[in-house]
Amino acid sequence: MAKRDYYEVLGLAKNASEEDIKKAYRKLAMKYHPDRNQGEPSKAAEEKFKEAKEAYEMLSDPQKRAAYDQYGHAGVDPNMRGPGAGAEGFGGFAEAFGDIFGDMFGQQRGRPGGRQVYRGGDLSYAMEITLEEAARGKDAQIRIPTWDNCGTCHGSGARPGTKPITCTTCNGAGSVQMRQGFFSVQQTCAQCRGTGKIIPEPCTTCHGQGKVKRQKTLEVRIPEGIDDGMRIRSTGNGEPGTNGGPSGDLYIEIRVKKHDIFERDGDDLHCQVPVSFITAALGGEIEVPTLTGKAAIDIPEGTQAGKQFRLRGKGIKGVRSSYPGDLYCHIAVETPVKLTEHQRKLLKELDESLKKGGGRHSPNGESWTDKLKNLFS
Repeated sequence: MAKRDYYEVLGLAKNASEEDIKKAYRKLAMKYHPDRNQGEPSKAAEEKFKEAKEAYEMLSDPQKRAAYDQYGHAGVDPNMRGPGAGAEGFGGFAEAFGDIFGDMFGQQRGRPGGRQVYRGGDLSYAMEITLEEAARGKDAQIRIPTWDNCGTCHGSGARPGTKPITCTTCNGAGSVQMRQGFFSVQQTCAQCRGTGKIIPEPCTTCHGQGKVKRQKTLEVRIPEGIDDGMRIRSTGNGEPGTNGGPSGDLYIEIRVKKHDIFERDGDDLHCQVPVSFITAALGGEIEVPTLTGKAAIDIPEGTQAGKQFRLRGKGIKGVRSSYPGDLYCHIAVETPVKLTEHQRKLLKELDESLKKGGGRHSPNGESWTDKLKNLFS
């Protein structure tokens, strides 16, 4: 029976990228693996799995793919000794093969034929800053946990005078081969946990880990305009890797303290400005705070409570912004309290005088009365 076109097997066009080829193979391998196939009879699934594996093995290798594109199946048939024949492409296939079974069985990737290598875990650090510090940025020092070689065993993990021995289960490889049907899967050795060594007499200082926990000081730059909830990544300052694996990262989570005056909304700031009812009625100039000092606002005559004034450029310049936001001042008209008898008399006289003027002194009162009449009519 004639072989199907490799591109057709993977469902790809001839100009597919290497990543497309790998993704297509991973998808088919997950679907037709005999232990995971979705309803296909066992024999049919096995054949489709083998067909996809062969297509990937050829197309993932640049030389074999070029030979296949030019000569077809004859170009990669070892019996015809065409261009690209041989085992040069096995490394690429094995890499993807390992990725797939790592997904299927939850393995950690390791060095081929060697000990399993693990990346260190990420660390999280919460930093609280003020709104002013968030706006202008700052340099800060933080203390974080780190690991150093144990001074007692000098990193070996064994009690002084003793040495680790090679694991007899994996013979120092850190991994063992497990049979899964017609193929084998590499798994981390459960005896030595991928280190390839056993420590009969652990160091009493580090308990066999070969390292001890310390504290180190780290310089951190907080960028201008950072907002609450944002994170800063410090590469390589997380937990150390195992068996020479890379260290994890440190994520600094920013928490901005609640401000006494301002509330932040993106790059804009908002604040409540109390104004006496005399100033609101007669108008005048008032001072308002900003993050960089004070600013003046002209209050027009007859300003109502809730009136909003906008000061351009007096907000915060965000980390991804090219210009700062604005400051919005919301007017809160204050009602006087603890009046004297003389003040009460003056206000009553003012009230009588305003009532004689009708609705022209109360811009919202007349419309409010009309709304009430319509509601109850």
